[in-house]
Amino acid sequence: MDANYHTHTWRCHHATGLEREYVENAIAGGLKILGFSDHTPMPYDGGYVSSSKMTMDQLRGYVDTLTALREEYRRDIEIHIGLEVEYYPKYFNALRAFVGDYEIEYCLLGQHHLGNKIGDVFSGNPTDNPDHLIRYCLQCMEAIETGCFTYLAHPDLIYFTGDDALYSVWMRKLCECALAHDMPLEINLLGLQGHRNYPKESFWQIAGEVGNTAIFGSDAHHAHNVWRPDTVEVANDLASRYNIRVIDRVPFRDFRL
Repeated sequence: MDANYHTHTWRCHHATGLEREYVENAIAGGLKILGFSDHTPMPYDGGYVSSSKMTMDQLRGYVDTLTALREEYRRDIEIHIGLEVEYYPKYFNALRAFVGDYEIEYCLLGQHHLGNKIGDVFSGNPTDNPDHLIRYCLQCMEAIETGCFTYLAHPDLIYFTGDDALYSVWMRKLCECALAHDMPLEINLLGLQGHRNYPKESFWQIAGEVGNTAIFGSDAHHAHNVWRPDTVEVANDLASRYNIRVIDRVPFRDFRL
């Protein structure tokens, strides 16, 4: 692993440390590419403010800070500026138009909530409700089909505890959609470190059968997690078990309207 495109900043309210610390840890770990993809601001209705995203007025500072660091460290590492985005149909075009005014190079798809978030299901909560699983897969597939996202972060985030056969059917549909649109799937290193419900073995077995390509994402919310060789070793073992081809670099897709 010499590239990581999934890195957060303090602006999302659940990450710590300065951007410079992440950059310097990435360099110390031998990374050649570091992409920042903090949780995107979202133009919610009614003045709603998310507790897990930067605000709309913070995006300028985010871009400017990373642009300055990219110049300062240009001889040491390649820095890219992106965002992690949920696909919320109600706000999608407004978000793309807003982001278009900034120097954003790529966006990752990370579907933490269903619907348009407010009043809807959090994908990371345990559920045996088939409707939650199906909606998660359909929403991710609809997002992939827009052609706006560079890769699908933690595709197995949905914490489905219900029927295994149903899980297999719908996750196969999701994997096949990603393959048809040449969309890499992320093996999420934060999930491995935190022993979360993802990465999920049965999902990656399906991905291996479908023939999906994977990429490792640190999903770093703390500078020391940008580069964790112990976790990379576990991720490599997972990919090897299911004959999944892992790539280091991805072509960016333009998210802007």
